[in-house]
Amino acid sequence: MASTAAWAPTEIEAAEGGGPEELLRRVDALEGGLTGALTREKALVFRGFGITPDTLDPVLDRLLPNRLAYVHGNSPRTKVGGNVYTSTEYPQEYTISMHNEMSYAHAWPSRLAFFCQITPGGGGATPVLDAALWLASLDPEVRDAFADGVRYVQNLHDGYGLGKSWQDTFETSDRGEVEAFLKGAGAEWTWRRDGSLRVESLRPATTVHPVTGAEVWFNQADQWHPAGLGDDTAKELAQILSEDELPQSVTFADGGAIPAEYVLQIRDRGLDAAVDVDWHAGDLLLIDNVLLAHGRRPYTGDRRVLVAMSD
Repeated sequence: MASTAAWAPTEIEAAEGGGPEELLRRVDALEGGLTGALTREKALVFRGFGITPDTLDPVLDRLLPNRLAYVHGNSPRTKVGGNVYTSTEYPQEYTISMHNEMSYAHAWPSRLAFFCQITPGGGGATPVLDAALWLASLDPEVRDAFADGVRYVQNLHDGYGLGKSWQDTFETSDRGEVEAFLKGAGAEWTWRRDGSLRVESLRPATTVHPVTGAEVWFNQADQWHPAGLGDDTAKELAQILSEDELPQSVTFADGGAIPAEYVLQIRDRGLDAAVDVDWHAGDLLLIDNVLLAHGRRPYTGDRRVLVAMSD
C-alpha cells in the first residue's frame, strides 16, 4: 500500500513575539500568493502567532475571503460566529475517519481552516491525507465498483428523532427555501406526513482538482454506510431502524448495496496513510479541501477546535 511518508503539511512558525499581524504579513509573502502556496503545499500549519477567538476573525477574513455557511452539512456542529463552527461534535473516544468536507453535496468548500482554541488533554490530532494517494491505495475492484458514483440518502426529522433535523441541516425553517436549494442541487426529495424530509442525491465517487488536474477519491461512502460505524453501533441502530429509515445511508449509483468489506478497506487505508497534525492552543491549519481529506483521532480531556470554510 502507498504511503504518505514523503509528504507532510508545511509549518510556518512565528518569530519571537510575533502575533496575528505577523501571520498576515507572512501570508502576503507566500510565493504565488496564498492560493498558489496552498495548491502547491496542500496544507499550511501556522504556529505560535498567538491567535485567540478575539483575533480570529481578521485572520479568517484573509485566509477565507468568502466564508460559507454549513448548509446541507450532515455533521453535528454548533455555530459560534460568522460562519465559524465547532468541529464535528462526536464522542471523544471515537475516531472520525478520513473525508473531504461535504463531498456528498453538489458544491463543496475549496478550502478549510481549523483553529485550536483549547489544546487536547491527550491525542486529538487532525489527520490529513493526500486524496489522490487514497484513491491509488484502493484495490482496482473497489475503484471500479464506484465508477458510476454514489447515491446518498438522508432522512431528516422535523425536530425530534435520531440524527439532524431538516431545519438544522439547511439553517432555515422555510420549506420553500429548502426545496429551492435541493432543486439547485439536483437532488430528489419527499416530504412525509410526520413533517420529516427524505433526500436522495447521486454524486460522483471521485473528482478532479481544478488547478492540478489530480483525480482524487472524493466521497463519504464509508461514513454513511452502517459498516463504517463499527459493529456495536451498527447492531444497535439495526434494532431500532431498518436500513431505509437510518438518518443517513448510502448505496451504489444504481441502488445496489455496497459490500461492508469495501467500506472497511476505504476507511482503514485512508486512516493508515494519513499524517497527523497535533494541536496546541492558537494553532491554525489551512487545507485544500479537494487535495486533502481530514479526520480526527480520539482524545482525552478537553479539546476545542473551530472550523470555517470558503469557496
